[in-house]
Amino acid sequence: MNRENIIKAIENGDTYLGIELGSTRIKAVLIDGEHNPVASGAHGWENKFEDGVWTYSMDAVWAGLQDAYAQLKRDVLETYGVKLTKMKAMGFSAMMHGYLPFDKDGRQLAAFRTWRNTITEQAATELTKLFNFNIPQRWSIAHLYQAILNGEEHVKDIHFLTTLEGYVHWKLTGRRVIGIGEAAGMFPVDSDNNCYDGKMVEVFDRLIADKGYPWKLTDILPEVLVAGEAAGELTQEGALLLDPTGELEGGIKLCPPEGDAGTGMVATNSVAALTGNISAGTSIFAMIVLDKMLSDVYTEIDMVTTPTGKPVAMVHCNTCTSDLDAWVKLFAQVISASGHEVNKPALYDMLYAKALEGAADCDGIIGFNYYSGEPVTGTEEGRPLIVRLPDTDFSLANFMRAQLYGTMATLRIGMDILFEKENIKVNRLLGHGGLFKTKYVGQRLMAGAMNTPVAVMETAGEGGAWGIALLAAYLMQKEKDESLESYLDNKVFSANPATVEHPVSEDVVGFNAYMEKYKKAVAVEKSAIENIVR
Repeated sequence: MNRENIIKAIENGDTYLGIELGSTRIKAVLIDGEHNPVASGAHGWENKFEDGVWTYSMDAVWAGLQDAYAQLKRDVLETYGVKLTKMKAMGFSAMMHGYLPFDKDGRQLAAFRTWRNTITEQAATELTKLFNFNIPQRWSIAHLYQAILNGEEHVKDIHFLTTLEGYVHWKLTGRRVIGIGEAAGMFPVDSDNNCYDGKMVEVFDRLIADKGYPWKLTDILPEVLVAGEAAGELTQEGALLLDPTGELEGGIKLCPPEGDAGTGMVATNSVAALTGNISAGTSIFAMIVLDKMLSDVYTEIDMVTTPTGKPVAMVHCNTCTSDLDAWVKLFAQVISASGHEVNKPALYDMLYAKALEGAADCDGIIGFNYYSGEPVTGTEEGRPLIVRLPDTDFSLANFMRAQLYGTMATLRIGMDILFEKENIKVNRLLGHGGLFKTKYVGQRLMAGAMNTPVAVMETAGEGGAWGIALLAAYLMQKEKDESLESYLDNKVFSANPATVEHPVSEDVVGFNAYMEKYKKAVAVEKSAIENIVR
């Protein structure tokens, strides 16, 4: 759309809003009817480690949402000279899964336990055996059962259990619903019927029957919806929660709330069978849409779904760019101490480019980026770590390449199961997230690490906020019986070509050599966790 048409669309409410609460940033994106971003706003925030739990307060949630939306409104006003007061539809997304319990009066019963926690190993292990289905530690059911095993007093009072975006959606609309992609990380779902797996629900209810709780599992879980289904309207009270100025009108339609895994699939057009994407930011995960179920249960592989319920194999790792970012900040301090200043994006670009000058195997430098536990490698905590031999060529180029390899290494361990044991083939992986902001470098190295072509789209930089805005648009603009796959292919991505980097043989060989050392060095990381304590 040209500027004049965008102004008319904003004035007439012919736009769509997507807001995603990520791990370090809450981002709001406004798109027009042709799915193009026209304005954005953002709010930075960080999780806190309190009483042994990685968490965010709900006060921080609302302060961040209001600020991100206020920034969006300001962008609209400054860019187009009009006020944003309405839109056709909106949607909310957030970091996946976790634990948010409430009583019958809507009071929060326990601190929000985020995906980053690795405090549910006993529950996750027992439930995996009980269901013969992998239950990751971050899933809501693992947190719930761990609270039961711990004898936590609040469990008997639970009236509603949800995730972060489910909570926000509930407060804005009054509806206790969740998109199926996120529901699949609360409790296993039945992709044939798009609901929680009934047999596993019965098994769980029998497991805890002797506790005498006044609820059954489905009493407290949110209703499951798929993409394209109506999920309620913004109430007047909800409008004031998001925009305390009172300028935002109520009555706006909402799509089902989805986790960042689902919105990442949408933002990279990876919702059809045998498509895949890699999201690489604070955490890193890969999602492969399956055309058949896996032949076995793997604790390294999570089974979730697309926003329409198709089965998805997910490899999730808790840490990706956090330690890399810390080193870049350190280099910035060195530059500043020398009396110079450098633009942060330019520093990232320079250091990433330097990595391409390094040896393909980093000359023996091994980097662990673990800020928290990594279930894929069986570590309960994290210790960022650099290991090298004394005669290593400890150059900036080799160091930076090792840092970038370290963001991908744990993911590769899980992906080997899909590619080698399950013989899953994908033509390419769509990359999105902070690791791919610097053009070419992260994309090329990831292609080598996965030995698979990696594509990046310009719009993928908008991330999950754009993805949930697309789901809001799909709710209102889809034709009768039009699938999400068809809608994305024909109406969103047909004019959005991707740049593709194919694996470079030298990178593939070098990364494989790096991985041989990395797997052996996991023992060093575990020793660091055991012996380096406060």
